[in-house]
Amino acid sequence: MPQTTRTVEDEVVLLDESGTPIGRAPKNAVHGPDTALHLAFSCHVVNPIGEVLITRRAIGKQTWPGVWTNSFCGHPKPAEPLLHAVHRRADFELGLEIGSVELALPLFRYRATDASGIVENEVCPVYVATTDGEPDPNPREVAEYRWVDPRSLATAVQAAPWAFSPWLVLQARELELFRA
Repeated sequence: MPQTTRTVEDEVVLLDESGTPIGRAPKNAVHGPDTALHLAFSCHVVNPIGEVLITRRAIGKQTWPGVWTNSFCGHPKPAEPLLHAVHRRADFELGLEIGSVELALPLFRYRATDASGIVENEVCPVYVATTDGEPDPNPREVAEYRWVDPRSLATAVQAAPWAFSPWLVLQARELELFRA
């Protein structure tokens, strides 16, 4: 059997309760029933006509498989600037080049448990980016996608929060993008 080596790409940044980095841990080991607080990010992508991109998580995802969510999210590598991580994940998950990227919710933080008992426990700055491109999703990350009116999405999230990721539900309440 081939031996694999862990790289910084496989690691997440661990945080203390104040959000200060205190170490790193393997990404595949940090998400479980007792998930340590760690750094992540979310991004909402908007096209030239004001629609927001939502994605349905691939069925093979460890947490919230098959659930509709924001455009993409991820974890920065140790020592990687957050904006670099945002661009890297846009390309990896969606094959998408994004334009302007603005920090919309710098202090967003959440903790949620999915149906399998896996806990997300993240300090997760939220970005809004623009694109004039069309996604070419990585099927290991994204099952499908749609461009939707942000206000219609906010209404759907409010009516059926169980159909969406918990972080999208919380972000839709806070982001100006989803208000008329």
